[in-house]
Amino acid sequence: MWNLTYISEEDFSNHVKATIKKYGEKLESFNLKRFNKNIIDPIKLIFDKMVYQSSWEEIISNEIFRQRDKSNNNDIGYFHQRIFQYIKNCHVPINGEEGGWDVIYKNPNGIEIPNAGSVHTVYVEMKNKHNTMNSASAGKTFIKMQNQLLNDDDCACFLVEAIAQRSQNIKWETTVDKKKVGHKLIRRVSLDNFYAIVTGQDDAFYQMCMILPCVIEKTVKEFEGTIVPHDTVIDELKALSSKENVESEDLAMAMAVYMLGFGSYKGFAK
Repeated sequence: MWNLTYISEEDFSNHVKATIKKYGEKLESFNLKRFNKNIIDPIKLIFDKMVYQSSWEEIISNEIFRQRDKSNNNDIGYFHQRIFQYIKNCHVPINGEEGGWDVIYKNPNGIEIPNAGSVHTVYVEMKNKHNTMNSASAGKTFIKMQNQLLNDDDCACFLVEAIAQRSQNIKWETTVDKKKVGHKLIRRVSLDNFYAIVTGQDDAFYQMCMILPCVIEKTVKEFEGTIVPHDTVIDELKALSSKENVESEDLAMAMAVYMLGFGSYKGFAK
């Protein structure tokens, strides 16, 4: 049975599918050329292998995962933001339009703001993680929210964090031009609290998290294995290591890795 009352099974499944598709070229298999596109650091790989006492297969797999993961946060940001297009009273503007807000929530019945009364619109800036903004970015965002309040006296502005330090809905205080600033209608809100506000269900985010793994698993199966990468990096490195004139198999692999970054360096070029 479908337990989420604020989004249909079809809409949620389609959103998960769209998010997986956003992974795009990162789902393509890694060969040695792609693996070393930006030239890896062989010294780091050697240290990691020895210090963590890992196998070459583990170290190479971890590096491939790291390279894929570098740009995946944007795709998960897409998931967190655009799910609200399916939730009642929420609107997700096209990127850069309508003030550049990530989500706009309107409720004709009013939206209660702690210690600040009621408003009818909330403008949202969404971040994946609480520590992704430096002081300059935080200041710029706060000023944007201040300007919105000046233009609309029946609204609040939320900085919504998917990975907040804790569950919270608090007055956001930050520094602008070396001065500490804050406003009762400019709030710092964890994602679970925002879900609760827009759905009227305290554990709405929890319920979504509980059903998400099953939907992802089902959706991945629908792709019939087309998105599962077959990486050949370790096999290609082993083939190269077999050509090294070194007695130790482990050192031969190390030489193959060294050649990725140091192939033209003195000594290695021989």
